[in-house]
Amino acid sequence: MGKLDQRETPIFSNLKNEYAARKIAPFHVPGHKQGRGIDKEFYDFIGPNIFKIDVTIFEMVDGLHYPKSHIKKALELTAETFGAQESFFTVNGTSGGIQAMILSAIKPGEKILVPRNIHISVSAGIILGGATPVYMQPEIDPVNGIAHGVSPETVRQTLLQHPDASAVLVINPTYYGIATDLVSIVNIVHGYDIPLLVDEAHGPHLQFADDLPISAMEAGADACTQSTHKLTGALTQGSILHIQGDLIQGNRVRQVLNILQSTSPSYPLLASLDVARKQVALDGESLIGQAIRNAKWLRGEINIISGMHCFGEEVLDRQGVFAFDPTKISVSAKTLGLTGFQLEKILTTEYNIQVELSDFYNVLFITSYADSKDDLKTVQHALRAISAQYTPLAHKGDVPAVNYLSTTPRMLDNPREAFFAVKTKCQLNEAIGKKSGESIMVYPPGIPILYPGEEITEDIIHYIEMLKSTNVSVQGLEDSSLEYINIIEDYAVCPVASMPPPVQDCSDVIEQSPSNTEVFEPAIMNTG
Repeated sequence: MGKLDQRETPIFSNLKNEYAARKIAPFHVPGHKQGRGIDKEFYDFIGPNIFKIDVTIFEMVDGLHYPKSHIKKALELTAETFGAQESFFTVNGTSGGIQAMILSAIKPGEKILVPRNIHISVSAGIILGGATPVYMQPEIDPVNGIAHGVSPETVRQTLLQHPDASAVLVINPTYYGIATDLVSIVNIVHGYDIPLLVDEAHGPHLQFADDLPISAMEAGADACTQSTHKLTGALTQGSILHIQGDLIQGNRVRQVLNILQSTSPSYPLLASLDVARKQVALDGESLIGQAIRNAKWLRGEINIISGMHCFGEEVLDRQGVFAFDPTKISVSAKTLGLTGFQLEKILTTEYNIQVELSDFYNVLFITSYADSKDDLKTVQHALRAISAQYTPLAHKGDVPAVNYLSTTPRMLDNPREAFFAVKTKCQLNEAIGKKSGESIMVYPPGIPILYPGEEITEDIIHYIEMLKSTNVSVQGLEDSSLEYINIIEDYAVCPVASMPPPVQDCSDVIEQSPSNTEVFEPAIMNTG
């Protein structure tokens, strides 16, 4: 235990022992007044106590934006627990924390290196900040149909091509539990005296077990955001942003969070972050260790079921696949002729098991220390039963292989310009040479074929047509039939304050003039 008493829960204890215990007459928001104004059915289901601590900002309970007492102490305890110089609670999830990291690190027009398979919150942060993204290709796993991390060599080569970049952001670990060589990336990025930001949404537990990939703070990253609600014991939307070093300033982060976050934060959510920190500070090693042991047992059991495959440490053969979180369990039944989407539907409708996600090849089970052995046996028995219903394929082809288009399109407008531009509807097969007004993403592996503002090429059109023929999941297009795409025209800019214009036909689209268009050339690196 560190210098602070990690048994303390300043936010929760204050709400419970000071505010709720005093039976305050609540002449303040929220309007339900400690639950008395809540719908009876909802109140009876939830119970009374959460409403007793659902309060607003006043001196007794402290304030999130300018904390002076209980919240300030809770943040100090959190920073010590996670090895950070300073920590911040975010009440709109890791999405808000990622946006805050980006806005704290870059200015409008500056370059930021990001993986091509970024979360939508990274794109949102780039749009809000007016930055210019330079995309790095992650390592692709064609066998399991997913994208892994960005390798150190990819980061190194991209920085050589863009030495004027102001920051680098990486995802570590990925949704599927794969981590890159983060220490090497930290050293490369710091060689340019710029900060490394880490989307560590799936890594709030990494600090507490040697069997897990190294955490961003331990690796020396300048900032990271963790989804405390995803893999430890906080309520949904409860996340934490950590910083260290001199490249990201705490005062700047506070200013940005004050802009992005609600002025009426949820105190039950803050209290849950407080107690989740206490739980892992005191018992994290044993709890996470238990989760790892249970997950390893389930992985072993799944891999002896006919037609089921759950990848593990055998994928660790490249720099972008440097370490692995065994608590993430990806299961493929493609040799039984089942896509991940089909397997998820069977598990949900026939066995009352809800997985985290499915893609064309896999379903993803997220395990934690909250899972009992009986829960894991339920999964084991369900997968055994499904295996018995299907015969392994004597030949391949019933679950078609989906290739990845490895070329990154030219960026003709940066994301902020594309976001505010007028969009017009165009038939997909007539859109060659035009600028995309929307994203197109395919699962697997979850990497966008197009982002808004990028050039639509003949190769991309042919690729989308191929994907349509395989019935793979193509997302992002407003037109679910994949016949039309929204494009951006050069002759108009959508006023930010006005309603968007109606979607039009593109038969009279004005061709783009190369003379007034600045073309950005994102680096394309894939060393796998």
